[in-house]
This record gives sequence, C-alpha cells and structure tokens, in this order.
Amino acid sequence: MCNIGRRQGWGVICGDGFGVLEALVVCRSIGLGYAAAAFQTDLFGGLDLPVVLSAVECAGNESSLAGCYHQHKATCSTRKETVAVVVCTRELADLEVNADELMRSAYLEDRQMYFLQCAMEENCLASSAYQLRRDETDWHLITRRLLRFTAKITNVGTASFRPAVPKHLWQFHQCHMHYHSMEVFATFDVLDGGGMKVAEGHKASFCLEDNQCTDGAKPGFACADYGDQGISVNCSDIYRHNIDCQWVDVTDLNPGLYTLKVSVNPEHKIPEMTYANNAAVCSMFYSETFVKIHDCVLRNP
Repeated sequence: MCNIGRRQGWGVICGDGFGVLEALVVCRSIGLGYAAAAFQTDLFGGLDLPVVLSAVECAGNESSLAGCYHQHKATCSTRKETVAVVVCTRELADLEVNADELMRSAYLEDRQMYFLQCAMEENCLASSAYQLRRDETDWHLITRRLLRFTAKITNVGTASFRPAVPKHLWQFHQCHMHYHSMEVFATFDVLDGGGMKVAEGHKASFCLEDNQCTDGAKPGFACADYGDQGISVNCSDIYRHNIDCQWVDVTDLNPGLYTLKVSVNPEHKIPEMTYANNAAVCSMFYSETFVKIHDCVLRNP
C-alpha cells in the first residue's frame, strides 16, 4: 500500500488514475528497485487514513512523487477502490529499440494489394486501402507504397520480458500460422512538422521469441509449436523488414520532411525498469522514390 510518511503526516495516495509510471517513481524513491505492478484497491485497507495526494501523473523518470503532477487539493472522486498499491521488485525486464538497425534497414516497396490480403486482416494498411477494396472491382491489382524496416527489440534488463496474458488466451492467426501473445506491442507513427500523425502502422498482435542472443545468453523462447513466448535477458526479438505489417503504408503521404517514431510496449501494459528507451524517434526524408531515416534518439513512447 502506498503510504506517505511522517513529514507530511501519515496518509495514502488516491488510486484514481494511478498506474505503473507512478509506481516506478514510488519504488525508486524508497530504494526498492522497480515497479512490478500498480493497483487501485482498498483490499489492504487505508480508507481510514487521510488522502494526501490525488490525480498523480508521472512521466516515470522523476526522483519522487513531488516532481509529478498532482491536484493542489487532495480529493478522490470516489471512496471505493481509491488507494494506490505498489509492488516493487529488484529484477525486471527492459526493452530497447535498436535505432541503428532501423536506420540501416529502411526502404520503400510498391506492392499490389493482392499480396497484402493477410496483412489487411490485421488492419495494417491505411484506411484508403480498405475504401478501394469496397469501391473497386479490381482493387487487388492496385499498388500500395510501404515504408519497410527491421525492428530489433533487445531486452537489456535483468529479467525476462513475458506477455501479460496467460497462454490459453493467446490468439492463433491462421494467415501467419502461429500464436500471438500480445496486442499493441509496437506502433509506427509518421509525424509532420507540427507533430501531427499523418501515417501509421502497428503490430496489432505479436509473437515474442529470442531470435538473437549475446553475452553468453541462450535462446529460451520460441513461437513455433505453441512454445513459450518472451524475450530473455541479452536477447533480441527481430521482426525483419520483409514480414507482414512490418511497415507504414505511406501511399497517401506527400514528399517532404517528417518524423518517424517506432515504439514498443507503448501503453506500458508490461512493467519495465524504464520506458525511456522504448521509442526510437528519427528524422525522415521522403521522396517519391527514396526514403532516408536518420538522427534517431531513444525516448519514452
């Protein structure tokens, strides 16, 4: 249970909106490592204590809750399930996007929609593609322009990265012939100069496995044959540029300068040591025949 100490008087943090980013700050500030989970519950009591912080919003990198946004007057919207509860751990996963691989591998491909039907089942093309399929009888002969790239995601933490849902709830994808263990694991956004999203891609479902390991680590997770899924410490899950949905549909994009943002675990559904390396934000030059991705930096999703 998240108690605030004597300097402010004993009290609790209102659980409304309290999540893993706020829990990260709590565990760090009290020297107990990283946030393994955050709950909003009165199961452990605390409703008889005064609320000393409410509407807390953290970026996750603050040294204490004092550096996070919170309401000036501590009040909860309801008296039920309002206490913030934190579970801390010393060992945790930490995913990092490999920006060098992203820059090195990016290219454009023009491909007929006939060959993209499996990907269309996962909503991996721009909305205009689905409109063409509804309106045009020869839609399957129409070409889409794809910005393809390889996503290499490495676990640089101290514990394995595992799916949030149990194995029996994984979904089997008939087109790809394997189970997907996560939804919204990765998002790919193209932003204009004003920061507005003008094109996007995503991996609506993901198969997590160890494709490449370093520093003596051995692969422990594989998607084949309904195997256990995850990413081991010092191992990488690599979704290569030629795999379905490993792209952004840029058919409707005008030539120009943009920003490409590739994020993993963007909704913070699975706790990590930090989220500061979960997104690669890159400059992007796009012409009708050429794309260049450069000057990538790692940031929060």
